[in-house]
Amino acid sequence: MKFDLNLYETRVISVLLEKEVTTPDQYPLSLNALKNACNQKSNRHPVLELDETTVSNTLDALEDKNLIRRTQQGSRVEKFKHRFCNTEFGELKLTPAQLAILCELMLRGAQTPGELRSRASRMAALKEVREVDDALQELIQMTLVKALPREPGKRECRYQHLLGKSTEQPVAAKATEAQGNLAAKDAKIKQLEQQVSDLQSENERLIQKLRQLGEVV
Repeated sequence: MKFDLNLYETRVISVLLEKEVTTPDQYPLSLNALKNACNQKSNRHPVLELDETTVSNTLDALEDKNLIRRTQQGSRVEKFKHRFCNTEFGELKLTPAQLAILCELMLRGAQTPGELRSRASRMAALKEVREVDDALQELIQMTLVKALPREPGKRECRYQHLLGKSTEQPVAAKATEAQGNLAAKDAKIKQLEQQVSDLQSENERLIQKLRQLGEVV
């Protein structure tokens, strides 16, 4: 199933999914409430600072993709609901565990099963990591999630959603960047060592010259 969401679209959809479960009395969300939830500093990575215009434009784009709908439900204020999953408008059906885990991956980026069990428990009952592993494998079969290569020295691999462009840098790219940084530091150290050596040589040369002139005993 292909969604191809950008970062802002992912944030808006995941916030609507989250608030539907965690604060059902306040769902659907107004534009202002949605903006505040998108910019929330807890349970978010990266932390964003979206204005209402950006959120509104993102909602327009999601509406074109049939992933949200507008409603007033007796209120003068326009509110927004997702059509992402578990609705009469779409084919995607997720269990509470699958929904909670996918939502956390959308809100925070790639995470290990242990991290997901702790963080997604606020949205679904996840008592054991095994339950998270089972849900992740089901999401992988639905091509909504993939496992990332295990990082050196880590016991668990991380998992990443496949709903659009990821903010996560691949492990190989991180390793290449780290190697480049290390090489640059080594080159700088060698340069400084050479400068110290040159200064020492120059100092010795000046001392010898002064001795020859009788200025130094």
